[in-house]
Amino acid sequence: MEEINAFIDRVNAFAWGPPMLGMLGVTGVLLTLGLVFMPWRKVGYGFRLLFEKSDTGGKGEVKPFNALMTALSATIGTGNIAGVATAIALGGPGAMFYMWLIALFGMATKFAEAVCAVTYREVDDTGTHVGGPMYYLRNGVGAFAPELGKWLGLAFALFGAAAAFGIGNAVQVNSMAAALGTSFAVPTYLTGIVVAALVGIVIVGGIRRIGEVAGKLVPAMIVLYIGAALLILIVNIAGVPAALGLIFTHAFTPAAATGGFAGAAVAAAVRFGVARGVFSNESGLGSAAIAHAAARTDNPVRQGIIAMLGTFIDTLIVCTMTALVIITSGAWTATGAGGGGLTGAVLTSTAFQASIPGGQYVVTIALVVFAFTTILGWSYYGERCWQYMLGEKSLIVYRVVWIAAALSFANVKVDFVWNLSDTLNGLMAVPNLVGLLLLAPMVFKVTREYFAAQKRAA
Repeated sequence: MEEINAFIDRVNAFAWGPPMLGMLGVTGVLLTLGLVFMPWRKVGYGFRLLFEKSDTGGKGEVKPFNALMTALSATIGTGNIAGVATAIALGGPGAMFYMWLIALFGMATKFAEAVCAVTYREVDDTGTHVGGPMYYLRNGVGAFAPELGKWLGLAFALFGAAAAFGIGNAVQVNSMAAALGTSFAVPTYLTGIVVAALVGIVIVGGIRRIGEVAGKLVPAMIVLYIGAALLILIVNIAGVPAALGLIFTHAFTPAAATGGFAGAAVAAAVRFGVARGVFSNESGLGSAAIAHAAARTDNPVRQGIIAMLGTFIDTLIVCTMTALVIITSGAWTATGAGGGGLTGAVLTSTAFQASIPGGQYVVTIALVVFAFTTILGWSYYGERCWQYMLGEKSLIVYRVVWIAAALSFANVKVDFVWNLSDTLNGLMAVPNLVGLLLLAPMVFKVTREYFAAQKRAA
């Protein structure tokens, strides 16, 4: 296992090295500029669309709201609780600045992914709308470069199917087992059994059942978690300005060692801020596009505007709350039992516990529910990638393997799980980003047409 972990470390350093960080940043910036900063200007409009009651009569499997909740169910998970803490523990408070930065430009990336997904989606033999990067790479890029589109689509499906078992299964159930074991002394094998059983019950119902479950659980847990975080920030209100100051200061200057914190260079803040930011909101990975492709909508731009809210909610709201609680509580400099600093969910739990009575249980419950819904969302993503490669009849095999993985991953070493997930995320992003850059002119064109029509109608 140590040799495998060392190999993955080397691959991970390449997958999240300067080329990948640059590609993510350049894609987000170019799309933001090409859209004339529309994602930043239309956040309010997006929320109005999200809660709109009228039926647009569009084709698809789930309501636009449930499509977003399915996407959020896959993104709001351990990345918002353990991932933010890990970024701060390894990169210092400045890592949060780069999480914000990648999220701001990631909104345009997420918008483009959803627009492409709805534009190039297909209807399979069962009458279900399916789509995502593998389809818009094959059908969109393939329209002017058939061989390139074919191989990019296949590469994404392959990396996506594999990545699902890391980011969407292993990390989630592993974190659940660790949290329940620490807070409630639940044996890891029992967590694996219960999670596998519950996941099996839900995923046999497909995207409709996943969307319904996500539509109920995700909003409720966001309200609970943010409510608890807000309470803590009110208690620690005097420390909020200083916390924000640390975030901006250490984004550009090294964070010196203090307490249990070992110190971090600016390069570490950039690397871990961007990597954990992408891990959390998944902008650039293309995964959320798979959920938005199933939305019942009459216009790809409408769904794209709703989709970009996922990045806004995930990173600019939920992750920010976690970061401010960790910094204002002082837990990021606390010393653990082994003499080193705290990291992961333990750091977040310690921060909540130090601020309000029983705060650690809020973190545990939120982490468990978020992780469970992430497993559901990513089961659908991986299933669609699997279907793209091997056909619909093979889905029963995928579901059995997925449930078995949830059962076994509860006992895997956490460092190996995180490293593997980071690596697979980086690999699946490559074909998706290439496709988005090639399809950007189409995205700009349909967006201009949509808002021109909106202006005429007004």
